[in-house]
Formats: sequence, C-alpha cells, structure tokens
Amino acid sequence: MSDINIRVTGKAGRITLTRGKALNALSYDMCLAIETALRDWATDDAVKLVVIDAEGEKAFCAGGDIAELYDTGTRGDYTYGQRFWRDEYRLNAYIFEYPKPVVSFLQGFTMGGGVGIGCHGTHRVVGDSSQIAMPEVGIGLIPDVGGTLMLALAPGRLGEYLGTTAGRMQAADAIYAGFADFYTPESFWPVLIAGLQRDGDPAILEIASRPAPEGTLEALQADIDRCFAGETLSDILTVLKGETGAFGEKTLKTLGRNAPLAMACTIELLHRLRGNNIGIRKALEHEYRYTFRAMEKGDFLEGIRAQIIDKDRQPKWQYADQNVPATAVSQMLMPLAADALTFEEE
Repeated sequence: MSDINIRVTGKAGRITLTRGKALNALSYDMCLAIETALRDWATDDAVKLVVIDAEGEKAFCAGGDIAELYDTGTRGDYTYGQRFWRDEYRLNAYIFEYPKPVVSFLQGFTMGGGVGIGCHGTHRVVGDSSQIAMPEVGIGLIPDVGGTLMLALAPGRLGEYLGTTAGRMQAADAIYAGFADFYTPESFWPVLIAGLQRDGDPAILEIASRPAPEGTLEALQADIDRCFAGETLSDILTVLKGETGAFGEKTLKTLGRNAPLAMACTIELLHRLRGNNIGIRKALEHEYRYTFRAMEKGDFLEGIRAQIIDKDRQPKWQYADQNVPATAVSQMLMPLAADALTFEEE
C-alpha cells in the first residue's frame, strides 16, 4: 500500500505512514493494515518492539481521512462511518494493550486519529515541531480514539479544557498532560530508530531524552481547575463569564467556535470515566455511543461542511446559544444495545 510502509528491520517491526501530502491522514485501509501487522508481530519472537513513525516534516498524522465519511454520510449511509469507527477503536485498544513495547515518533501535527495511533503506545517521543491536539469538537465530534481516557487522566481539569477548546500542545505540554513521554531533538531521531532496530530495547529513549522547552499549560493549571470544575457545559460557561482576566475572555471566545452538543458530551464523558473502572475499553465504548449517532443526530456532517468542504467557517450548530439540555446529552450517550462496540475481530 502506497500510503503506509510496513516491514521488519532488525529487531523492530516498522510502521511508517507515507501520505505526507495529506498530512498522513489515516484511511480505513491504513487502520486495517496496521492491525494486521501488529497481530502478526505479537507472536513473532524475532520482533522485540514496534516503531511507528511518518514521512514528512509537517505531520505524524493530522487525523482520520474524513472525506469518505462525509460523502457516505450526506447520502444517508451511516453504516460506513460506524464500521470505520468500530474497527479504528479496536485498533486503538489493541495498541494500548499490546504485549510488546510500541514506540512512536510524533513530529508536527498529531491530532485526532493520529493520537489514537501514536499516543497509546508505551514510549512516545516528541520534538520541537510537535503539536498534539484533540480538535474534534470543532467539527461536531467528541475527542475519540481513546482520547477521553487520556483527557480524563490529565492533571486536574486539564482534560475538560483541552477537550472543549481543542487546544494544541507542544512538547512540554504534551508530556505534562500525559500524551507523550520523552522530548528529544528531531535531528537525533534517525539515530534512535537505528538503535531500536539494532538492539530491540527502548531503554535508549530515556538515555537520549532531554528537558523540553518550557510549555504553557502548567502555569494555567490553577485557572483551568477553577473555571472547568463544573458538572456541565453551562456550569463552566457561567464561571468563565464571571472571570475578569484574559484567561476567561480568551477561553469563552474559543468555546464559542465549537459545537455545543459535542462539548457538553465531552464533559459528561470525562466525568463518567473518572473512578475505579477507568480504562481504554470503557472509554472507547462510551465514545462509540456518540460517534455511532454523530452523523444522524449530531453536528458532525455540518462541522465537516463548514470546515472542510465549503470552508465558510460558519457552522450552524444545534443549540447555538450553548444551552444544551441534559436530555440531549443523555440521548447521544445512551447504551447501544445490540450495536454496542466490541473488541473482537470480525
């Protein structure tokens, strides 16, 4: 497949995304190819670890390829998207639970579906160009691909903030929030990959890591915790409107661009996940409740139209006044009964 290069080099299973001109956007076929390779290598004693990287300087993977989702969805075919998300989520869980080290090198944009491929492994390397985000609320979706798990585990209320603002994280912020592990200048990455292939031992990554240039999120933690502690989107907006500083004004402006229903559901999902039963499968199963309904009942197709197709940047969101009824959130997140997400190969 020209979009991806899968091979074994030395002691490493190698997966390289090669759609540089498309910012390495993840297609359905690419998801299936990655899962097949990982399942083959899981029982291959010659493969000691897996390395996932990407060609090009702009992006590791800027997200899922949504053109086909839009095309099928606008024709009333919701089953393609539902199948895409189901199989993608199965891959996300498999990477998270993989029995061998999975090392990812996350240059440039790592967003949405790219997070699902690159941020669930055991060793996640970032550099000076790295920009990691879960921007789904900007197109009427929720942070998915297991992103709600990572957001729920982030310090304080950072998950609510990142999930509703779609904020981008550079290297230090990604490490602080739990989306990455090691900062190493990107000029050293070829040497690291060569060492991983030669030795099959990820210990080299910690030896080569350096302190990342200072980020911004840690300094904002107190503001974030104060403003995003509410139970609902309405609670959070009320607190932000009462703020007198620059943080409240800037954050309100950002939230005003995103889909209210998606933001309200994101907050509810994070609250549901925190607790004794938190885990990748629970996160994905709850995310799938939303994405299963996203085309028919959510704002996903309108979000893609406004941002990607017509590019007018004027989406006509449901609940444009940002008053999202609790019943609307409940309806998007109800159990799916026979359509519930499973993690077995089909």
